[in-house]
Amino acid sequence: MNSNIFWKLAFVVLVVAWSISEMNPPIGRDLIGHFEKTAQNKDAAFDEILAKARELEKTHKARSYGNLVDAVGANTVITNYFPSFDVSNKKDPTRAILQRIQKQASGQIQLGIDLQGGTYFVVALNMQTNIVRLQKEIERAGTNDTLRASLENELEAANDKGRILGQAAEVMRKRVDSLGVAEPIIQPMTGDDRIVIQLPGLGQEDLDRAEALILKAAFLEFRLVHERSEQLVDDGIIPPGYELMTIEERAEKNGGVKGQKFLRRYVVSKNPERGMTGKYVRNARVDRDQMTNRPYVIINFNAEGGELFGEITTANVDRLLAVVLDGELYSAATILGPITGGTCIITGDFTIDEANELANVLENPLEVPVIIEEKRTTDPSLGADSIRSGFTATMIGLGLVVVFMLIYYMSSGVVANVALALNLIVLLGVMCSINATLTLPGIAGILLTIGMAVDANVLIFERIREESRSGKGLRSAINSGYDKAFGTIFDANSTTLIASGILIFLGTGSVKGFGITLSIGIAVSMFTSLVVTRIIFDVLVVKGFIKKLPMLQFGFLRDTNFDFLKYAKPAFILSWVLVFAGIAYGVSRGSDAVGVDFKGGDQITYTFENKVEVDQLRATITGLDIGGAQIQYQQRNSKLDQSEFLTVLVTVDNGKLVTKALIEAFPDAKLKSIKNDSVGATVGREIQKSAIIAILLAMFCILIYVAFRYEFSFAVAAVMAIFHDVFMTLGWFFLSGRELSAPMVAAVLTIIGFSINDTIVIFDRIREDLKMGLRGSFKDIINRAVNQTLARTVITSGTTLLSAGALFVFGGGVINDFAFTFLVGVVTGTYSSIYIASAIVLYWHKGEKPKASPNAYNESAVVVPGS
Repeated sequence: MNSNIFWKLAFVVLVVAWSISEMNPPIGRDLIGHFEKTAQNKDAAFDEILAKARELEKTHKARSYGNLVDAVGANTVITNYFPSFDVSNKKDPTRAILQRIQKQASGQIQLGIDLQGGTYFVVALNMQTNIVRLQKEIERAGTNDTLRASLENELEAANDKGRILGQAAEVMRKRVDSLGVAEPIIQPMTGDDRIVIQLPGLGQEDLDRAEALILKAAFLEFRLVHERSEQLVDDGIIPPGYELMTIEERAEKNGGVKGQKFLRRYVVSKNPERGMTGKYVRNARVDRDQMTNRPYVIINFNAEGGELFGEITTANVDRLLAVVLDGELYSAATILGPITGGTCIITGDFTIDEANELANVLENPLEVPVIIEEKRTTDPSLGADSIRSGFTATMIGLGLVVVFMLIYYMSSGVVANVALALNLIVLLGVMCSINATLTLPGIAGILLTIGMAVDANVLIFERIREESRSGKGLRSAINSGYDKAFGTIFDANSTTLIASGILIFLGTGSVKGFGITLSIGIAVSMFTSLVVTRIIFDVLVVKGFIKKLPMLQFGFLRDTNFDFLKYAKPAFILSWVLVFAGIAYGVSRGSDAVGVDFKGGDQITYTFENKVEVDQLRATITGLDIGGAQIQYQQRNSKLDQSEFLTVLVTVDNGKLVTKALIEAFPDAKLKSIKNDSVGATVGREIQKSAIIAILLAMFCILIYVAFRYEFSFAVAAVMAIFHDVFMTLGWFFLSGRELSAPMVAAVLTIIGFSINDTIVIFDRIREDLKMGLRGSFKDIINRAVNQTLARTVITSGTTLLSAGALFVFGGGVINDFAFTFLVGVVTGTYSSIYIASAIVLYWHKGEKPKASPNAYNESAVVVPGS
């Protein structure tokens, strides 16, 4: 083995080993057991803590962390049992130790609410506080007509409960999204002043951060400090219209001992100067001081705010200006001169996390303060039955793909399956390293990347087969196969990566989560397909383990010469007729075409004496033919109250019908409805808007990329094929009588990735044949390209259909809807590559061969990795 291959192999082993270490442990361990195992210097006091924790665990299994906190007690010091944990800079060392132990005991593969459940908050908005504040400011405005008119407009808006509730829900979503790809479920309770927030099973530290973000109103004020503040503090005099405020400062700022802190008091105006509040903030970000490396927050004002801030600072040079957030003094800095650039800096004794959280809430302020009314733990929103069936179906689908690759590609299939296994390991390892949350939309992204990884292997193997049939030796055929397949794989993955990257930066919630999973998956699949399999082949050839690569061949796929475009025109017309018919039917169904995720519904809370399995409840509700339902068991997470509830979310005005049906179907459960709330959509307008913008921008970027790499006509055709596939899939989805739900958004996004991938493969072969100057009309060249790639198309689509088919047959509920969408998308994506994309290119050029653009047939634009 030469040194080049050795170092490549060593790199792959290192990557796989790192991935496995990042996944360890993949699932959670017993928290109290890990607490015992991690501790050192154990004594009788430790044994007493352990015994108390285990006793609490017997009766309160749902709150292991809380049991451990209760067992330790508020005044017990446990730092001596964990000397390796550096918690010297923590305000609460005991809590910091317990949080770190919880994090170590947690499984590295983080599951979303739909797969593992989480924490359920009911957040109440204190709208009256905001109204009272504005009324007082109007009184203080006096004869300032401009300010008074502005405040009166704010007061009128403050009475619009529906608008404020919607604004608060979107603010909550943006804030919680800053914790990572947690993909929260956030629903306003319509006609009420409460919001339901569900977060996945976070560790206590992240959960505490989430609670702090939820509760912070982020009402920002810029107030002037009294000119004689220091003297007034010394004299103990607070003039009317001012108040005494305190801030903690570092001693070294004032020549004191480094590391020490002291409290400084200021006499601060009670009112924001000239109404300068957070409503003028356009955005906020974090930067670091170049000298001290300490983080600070930069605020950028909108045009009106920048002008007002400039006037305030111009009129008050050499005075102190205080930055007050939610009634707490954050900084008081001297105005050294007019600040007219529309920017302000907030300094303070921040950690980087605190600075990021401050910037986040400043960018997403709440109009009214909130309180957390109730907190519960929840079961998975998909239900254990759907998760079990989905896992089983996924394993069956993957098994079918593995078996097919072994039978059809023989020894090459073994290599492909090894690469597929490593693909999953590295993908999960990377996701664990960035604390990504795995949800059903995330699984959609993984399913697509597996399909693309298999597709890349098929492209390579079919190219190797072609080279072998032309008379080349084994090593030469392998080298040529990888070289010729690289451009196709590069383009197919690049276009999908463009789309996924835009979904990350512009999407929110499940759209963003899908984009992250897909981006990681694409990078990993290219690594395993182009690097790992190449190394394995090189080792096998160098060591003499293989002399040839036998592969089966479907007889009807060998040397085919079908005239696919003979029926292009009627197929094209019929296809778009079906698209318009399906979408029109969906529109005619109105709100019946979308589920509770998009339109909200009735959420009924029940008490019960005997628990009924979720699959039985779902079957009963399905029989009512009122659409889908979300079913969860929830439990109050309190030492004193461990009561359990059943919550069922169904479409609007069906709450009473469902209650009657469940009580009659399960009399032994003794179900009793105790609350019936109307809740808004989980996929709110903001998510829908960001998803649409992201998809349209992704289509535009794909258009630019394909136009640069191929021809503008190819780019238009590729984008039109994507739109065709999405609308065709949605049309058939609506025609089947199904309801559009949040997971279906991910399924549709998956279709975009599959569609462009399939189209690029055919376009790449057309480009290659044009470059070679093959004889015949443009129609002949397109037909030849489709026939040349037919084996790859059938195999890739077939293996993907095996996975999706298993989900469709063996998965239930939401899984079945997802699989149906994916099945239709795969079929229409394969079809559209020929009869939409290729047909448009042919019609565009009126049957004539296109004239090459400077980059269209130039392969120097990409670099082929060496052997």
